[in-house]
Amino acid sequence: MSLAAFLNLRGEPALVVGGGPVALRRARTLLDAGLRVTVVAPDLHPDFAALPVCAERRAYRPADLEGVRVVVAATDRHDVNDAVTGEARAAGVLVNHAGDAEKGTLRFPAALERGGVRVAVSTGRELPVLAQALRERIESLLPEPGTVDAWAARREEALGLPAAAREGAMDALRADIRAAFGLPGAGRPGGAA
Repeated sequence: MSLAAFLNLRGEPALVVGGGPVALRRARTLLDAGLRVTVVAPDLHPDFAALPVCAERRAYRPADLEGVRVVVAATDRHDVNDAVTGEARAAGVLVNHAGDAEKGTLRFPAALERGGVRVAVSTGRELPVLAQALRERIESLLPEPGTVDAWAARREEALGLPAAAREGAMDALRADIRAAFGLPGAGRPGGAA
């Protein structure tokens, strides 16, 4: 069983060990989340040159883990990935083992964001193609950002109303959101909207 969570690691240091296409994808994911990324590998994919990373063309050293919050082991050598993962785990650092997710403590889901709504899908096993297909299907269901903004504005307005009016306004918002997704009834299954 995994803990599903969204972590705010903006500005935190991250290390990517490896310089190939998988390491490149992981580095982009970390950069998109606002982390400061260092990449260590003897050879680097040419696209790394266009990324705002600190690139060091050399072999990994255990000292590279000092002060790092997230590590990605993404070399083409299982023994190196295993060593990086083991050392990161021992140091209490979140680590993704790109070749064998079970060995790490961090997995990268298929994720999307639209209008402030964030969705992440993981299959819990090694089926990234399934996770990607589910992400695409969910994306087709998400409302446009303007719709989400309007719902958020309605919620904020309702929260400022007296209790009786607030309950009615929140029920109406709940009903409108459920109707937008083709769900039955307004109900109150999850409490406040």
